[in-house]
Amino acid sequence: MHFSRAVHFCCIIVLPWSVEIMLRILRNKAQSTLIQGMVLLIAVVFIFWGVGSNMNGNRNSIAVVNGQEISIQAYQQAYDQAVEKYRRQFNGQVPPDFFDKINLKGRVVGQLIQDELLRQGAAAMGLTISKKAIQRQVEQMPVFQKDGHFNLERYKTILNRNRRTPKSFEGGLYNEMLTKRVVRAVGSFAVLPESEVKKWLDFAGEEIKLAVQAVNGADFENKVEVKDADLVAWFEQHKNEYTTEPKIRVQYLLFDADKAMSQVQLSDDELKSRYENDLAAYQVPEQRHARHILFKVDKDADEQLVAKKKKEAEKVLALAKSGKDFAGLAGKFSEGPTAKNGGDLGFFPRGRMVKSFDDAVFSLHQGEISGLVRSPFGFHIIKLEEIRPAVTRPFADVKSELAEKVKKEEAKALAFKEASAAYEGIMRAGSLEKYSKQQGVKVIQTDFFSRSALPKGVVADPAFAKEAFSLGKGELSSLVDVKKGYAILFVTDVKPPVVPPLADVRERVIRDYQKEQAVDFAQKEADKLLARAQKEGKLTGKDIILTDYLKRGTTRADGVPGEVIVDAFSLPPKTVFPEHPVRTGNTFYLYRIMDRRQNNDTIDTQTKDQLRKQLLVDQRNRLLMDWLTDLQKKAEIWTNDSILK
Repeated sequence: MHFSRAVHFCCIIVLPWSVEIMLRILRNKAQSTLIQGMVLLIAVVFIFWGVGSNMNGNRNSIAVVNGQEISIQAYQQAYDQAVEKYRRQFNGQVPPDFFDKINLKGRVVGQLIQDELLRQGAAAMGLTISKKAIQRQVEQMPVFQKDGHFNLERYKTILNRNRRTPKSFEGGLYNEMLTKRVVRAVGSFAVLPESEVKKWLDFAGEEIKLAVQAVNGADFENKVEVKDADLVAWFEQHKNEYTTEPKIRVQYLLFDADKAMSQVQLSDDELKSRYENDLAAYQVPEQRHARHILFKVDKDADEQLVAKKKKEAEKVLALAKSGKDFAGLAGKFSEGPTAKNGGDLGFFPRGRMVKSFDDAVFSLHQGEISGLVRSPFGFHIIKLEEIRPAVTRPFADVKSELAEKVKKEEAKALAFKEASAAYEGIMRAGSLEKYSKQQGVKVIQTDFFSRSALPKGVVADPAFAKEAFSLGKGELSSLVDVKKGYAILFVTDVKPPVVPPLADVRERVIRDYQKEQAVDFAQKEADKLLARAQKEGKLTGKDIILTDYLKRGTTRADGVPGEVIVDAFSLPPKTVFPEHPVRTGNTFYLYRIMDRRQNNDTIDTQTKDQLRKQLLVDQRNRLLMDWLTDLQKKAEIWTNDSILK
């Protein structure tokens, strides 16, 4: 837009004037006019240079936000990362045109613009991230550590493997850390009114009592009359559901590694040498036996909740330090799953637990109790019960298992050698059949089989089956690595999928037809019973279930499925019957709400704290989105539409 206006100005006003001045110069050769012309030409050059550089900047940018360019390189990197994320989600099989349908290009640019607005907003608020803070963050990342310490070589290797440079990675980390700081800063203005908390507590504390009646489709199957004409018509509509699986018939040779075991002979010296070469495999690291008392605090909890939990933990820590039974204290006060076992975590090696917990445990002496240890789960009080030093299992203890392992490896190698020789022989002979006759080797022949009905034995091995169904008729496999050794297989025949005639699947079709028709009968009966109940104000008939008071979120109660409970809680306050029966599977449920009550007393303190925290998070998110929306409305944003098309 700015470029087109500049060109228009130059072409309509500046250029004709410059031409006129140049003509005067040629005619009069006046010194003053000459100077005017030179000044004008310099001005024109600068105008075009400025316009050109602005345009070139746009060409190299995907967007400009308040004069700040977002480079095409940054866009391409973000786009590639988004594509890779979706590929992982779809296991590499992304549907055709998926990225166009979800407008991935637009999404990526939108996110980059939002990130830039957030950075600019942070700058306006005086927020920044120091280089030292980024360095500390990098050094604390376990993926870049070796033996518990940051390793520069590992850092560079991992970044290089992922086609990243330290500059680009740390730039992304800067944005991530700045975003978190801005979110905290903006979120600090969020206010959660008590009325909002009470509204949600009332919502969570509502309880209902139900009368429920079930109408099961299976009860109507014997009432379904099967007429040939109806069955034929129904089968015609559903016949593709009865399509058979493809079937194949194969010949194969198996080179059994177990049978080759008898050919393997190992001496003690060979085993001893193998043991010494693989000594690291027999090293058992130091393990420590610890108990802990956990006071749960989410890593994003507000300061008020953190302070409250810390105070509770400090009181229990004082009791533990004074000599009170640690297991008893854990059973009474711990909020973790090990409380019932006295906080017992058993033995574990270094690196098994989160870093802060791990560091604390491996810094204690036997019998010592830690101070408060903060982790992503909350505050811990830890007692080290026992230390089991690192040891190397002696040769005598591992000799038999090592011998078994080496024999299996050697036997598998012998089977591979035998299979490779056979494969070369088949190639020279021209076919498996000819090789069999030349060498007097018996080829095993299967009958037809499908994927869902594999014969017993090696054919049922997943690797064998996968290879077999990847081949066409008359194709020979390469060596197939199976659990028992190696196999070579040849597909002799293939039966493609077909829709069978009704006569071949008649009994199955009748069962399916009756089941479907029975569900229709059940639905009509449920509709009739519900209409009568709504008219009379009560459920009538047998097998009516009366529940106790149910809380919102109850998944199942007294044979009443969760779908019915969810539906009941969705009704307006004065409505007691559903509009339609609730279907789950082939059963229809009708119900009446017998009573409602408010019971906030059953909501424990932890649940209330979690609700308050979640509501505050929601408030902060809304405030952040409103802030970003306001920034975007006020911003001057240009996007490179030629790339996004």
